[in-house]
Amino acid sequence: MTDLDYALPYPSRRSPVLARNVVSASQPLAAQAGLRMLHKGGNAVDAALAAAMTLVVVEPTGCGLGGDCFAILWDGAELHGLNASGRSPAGWTRERFAGHAEMPETGWDTVTVPGVVSGWAALSQRFGKLPFAELFEPAIGYAEAGYHVSPIIARVWAVEAERLKDQPGYADCFMPGGRAPRAGELFRNPDLGASLRSVAQSGGASFYEGEIAGRIADFAKAHGGAMTRDDLAARQPDWCGTVSARFQGVDLHEIPPNGQGIAAAMALGILEHTGIADLPPDSAASLHLQIEAMKIAFADAHAQVADLAHMKVTPAQLLDPAYLAGRAALIDPARAGTPQPGVPAEGGTVYLSAADDSGMMVSFIQSNYHGFGSGLVVPGTGISLHNRGSDFVLEQGHPNEVAPNKRPFHTIIPGFLMQDGAPLMSFGVMGGGMQAQGHLQMVIRTQLWRQNPQAASDAPRWRVMPDGRLMVEAAMPRDIFSGLADLGHRIASDPPEAAFGFGGAQLVHRIGGGYAAGSDHRKDGGACGF
Repeated sequence: MTDLDYALPYPSRRSPVLARNVVSASQPLAAQAGLRMLHKGGNAVDAALAAAMTLVVVEPTGCGLGGDCFAILWDGAELHGLNASGRSPAGWTRERFAGHAEMPETGWDTVTVPGVVSGWAALSQRFGKLPFAELFEPAIGYAEAGYHVSPIIARVWAVEAERLKDQPGYADCFMPGGRAPRAGELFRNPDLGASLRSVAQSGGASFYEGEIAGRIADFAKAHGGAMTRDDLAARQPDWCGTVSARFQGVDLHEIPPNGQGIAAAMALGILEHTGIADLPPDSAASLHLQIEAMKIAFADAHAQVADLAHMKVTPAQLLDPAYLAGRAALIDPARAGTPQPGVPAEGGTVYLSAADDSGMMVSFIQSNYHGFGSGLVVPGTGISLHNRGSDFVLEQGHPNEVAPNKRPFHTIIPGFLMQDGAPLMSFGVMGGGMQAQGHLQMVIRTQLWRQNPQAASDAPRWRVMPDGRLMVEAAMPRDIFSGLADLGHRIASDPPEAAFGFGGAQLVHRIGGGYAAGSDHRKDGGACGF
């Protein structure tokens, strides 16, 4: 499709990038690393992986070798979904957490088996053109020679350093001279460079079965963690396909649970049964319908979504059009509601996108979860370990109850749009619980109102909080702000310096013979192409 509106109606410093080959990422050095692989003759998968590897080095506030990843990709003929999120250690019995009122957020009892390296290897082996080790070259160069820390990442780093400075290994790696590096300062991480070389040369095996695995297991044992070499060796990324919902003639594809992507698909399916198509894009009435659909979808997702093997309902039941039509009927166009979970009928993250001139498109996301994750950094490796296990719950009988060898509910989700069996847009909006809400907003803006990817990204955003409050970005026009309040929404506005709470979007939209790419001004990154 080529009928996008190329106006830029919102405050922005960027225009969409139009090219036959594109990479959009949250840090410019990473986007350029991906482009290097395309210039070398690699494909979109090679570009996405090189960008992801570089982000581990240049955006450690969002991702690391000790995190998880997911991907959706169009290979030129078929859509594929990859779940490379890790499972809990075998020692995570209910008894281990008996003394906790809720899941911890730092330390070893938050660390599930990191899946990102297994995901990189699986994608490269199945779809890559260039040798796996070659993809690491930019990342290793920045780790060993250093890179200048970009401004927004420096802000996040300073906050995270204060929070995590006492966690084992953190300060030694990420606080040279006793503080977080400032914007513009050169930062080196040679230990991480050595770990990347080991992963590159072994095809990822050293992380799960070799020297790195031994260091992780020994570190866990020294600090009371349950992670063992057997847990690491049992990693298993899954080619899982996608789940989808239709809206206005396009299909939104998401990774099946354990991720929250199904909530975005449910919200979009609910909106199909409303009058949103008759409303202007930046109006309280339009945003109200989106917000209410999202609240209903989250009520269901938080009650039902877990490791797919432990769910009590199926994704197909949650996405059944008749069920979603019934849920849509709960929306009062004149008043904010407080939805409860339904009963279906029986039956701190980085995101990037890459596309090439052969038609291959990749939607890829990886994360530490909360900033640097657990705060733990494996000595001598530069590897920060995520805290994804903190998203389990302790409620007995809940589908997402903590248990051994189980994947937790997951917030990171890649998105992908298809139309009439053809790829249309690879996109994502990093940022915890903002992600499903961001997916919904990007689809509505690009497909219903035809906004180009940069304009859709630039537009002021909203997000529903777990306590029911509605956070509205400070750039939202005052008449919309007051209109939503009149409809009964409990509104709070984040200060401009908290813009990263509304996520960071990267979008690549197919146009005739090429792509239009956008990159969020709330992040340091950008889109590039040729």
